[in-house]
This record gives sequence, structure tokens and C-alpha cells, in this order.
Amino acid sequence: MSQRAEVGAGPDGPPVEQLRRLLRERPPMARELPVFDPAAAPPDPASLHVEWLLGAMAAEVPDAQVVAVSTVGEDHHPDARMLVLRDIDVAHGAWSFQADARSPKGRQLAAAPWAALTSYWPALGRQIRLRGPVEAVGLERAVPEVRGLSPAAHVAALVGRQSLPLSGPAEFERAWDAAAALRERDPATAAPGHTRYSVLAEEVEFWQGDQHRRHVRLVYRRREDGGWHRGLLWP
Repeated sequence: MSQRAEVGAGPDGPPVEQLRRLLRERPPMARELPVFDPAAAPPDPASLHVEWLLGAMAAEVPDAQVVAVSTVGEDHHPDARMLVLRDIDVAHGAWSFQADARSPKGRQLAAAPWAALTSYWPALGRQIRLRGPVEAVGLERAVPEVRGLSPAAHVAALVGRQSLPLSGPAEFERAWDAAAALRERDPATAAPGHTRYSVLAEEVEFWQGDQHRRHVRLVYRRREDGGWHRGLLWP
């Protein structure tokens, strides 16, 4: 065995072998999970998402409102990151998050205004996937209540420069302190580029896991008249 392979090796072998063994021996969802009856689901997906999200919050699932936002980069390759879901518009079937229009995700959405959102709550074995065109609304001139940012999130938005190279922690601390002082002087200070993005879902899938692999998948597809068609998918 090479010296590199021996580094970090424990009684169960090198870390990578330990990982491979655990991946084999610890199957996901090997526990009791909620039962989902798709026949009892509401006629629209936004209402069901609200129901599931409230259930996840009641079950104290950490960061239940966090979703993976997937976009297409300028190189036509997929890109994804975790963001906070800010609103679900049941009447229009729209899911909203906020971001800096000058960030990579903002530039990607400007070039290709489509996105996919994914929620996953391991404790409940539940996943929600949706995708559709995106509408953007600038919030720079919106009142603070409409922006819906916590004090720390507001300071972070004022710092900006997302995804740009950072020389080190000291540079970040200076920028943070300056932004915090700016907010202290004027709590309504607008963050340049702050934008609300709404995904007008064309397809929404609800996935309920089962410890015996008898998963349930319910998909909603938007009709031309604005209503929804729903049906089951093979797991």
C-alpha cells in the first residue's frame, strides 16, 4: 500500500474505504416515514407545498424553507445553490426567492430566465421539485417590509460583491463593518441589485419516500387555461 493511501487510515481501513462501506451498509430512509395519499391532495401544487412546508416547520426540520435553486450558466452547463424560499403565491402558482441581480445567479437568470427549485426534508423523506420561467422585480426602491430581510441579511446584501475573489477575512470584516454602519444610519438603505425572482411553475412534483422503496410520486402540470393536470409517476 502506498504511503498516501495509508494517511488517515484507521482500524477500518483508509477513509475512502470506510465511506464506501458505510454507503453500502446505511441505506437512506431506513426509518418510519409519513404516509402520503395523493388522492387527498389539493387540486393545485402551491397549496400542497404550503401544507408540506408547514408540516416540516411543525416537525422542526432545520432550515425547511431553504431550497436548491438551479439555473443555466453562460457555458450552458447547470448550476445550483441553496437559497431561502421567500413566498409561495397560491393564486398564480409562483415561488419566490431573492438575490443580487449582479451575482452569477442573477446574470444567469437575465440570460436564461428559467429555473428549477428543489426542496428535500430528510427527516420526513419528502422532496419537492418544480421548474418554469422566471420573472424578476427589482426591490431597490421597495419599502423594507416588502424586501423582507432580517438585519443580518440586509447587511449582507449591502456588502454585495457575491462570488468575487476575496483576499482574506480582514477584507470581509472591513466591508461588513462599513455596511453595518450604513444600515445603522439608515435602516431603509436600499441594496443595489436586490431582486425578487418568481418561478411560474409549469411542472411540480411531490415525492414521498418509503423505507421499503415503495415511493409515491405525484406530479402537477400546468394547463394552457392556467389550471393543473395531476397524475402519478412510477417511482
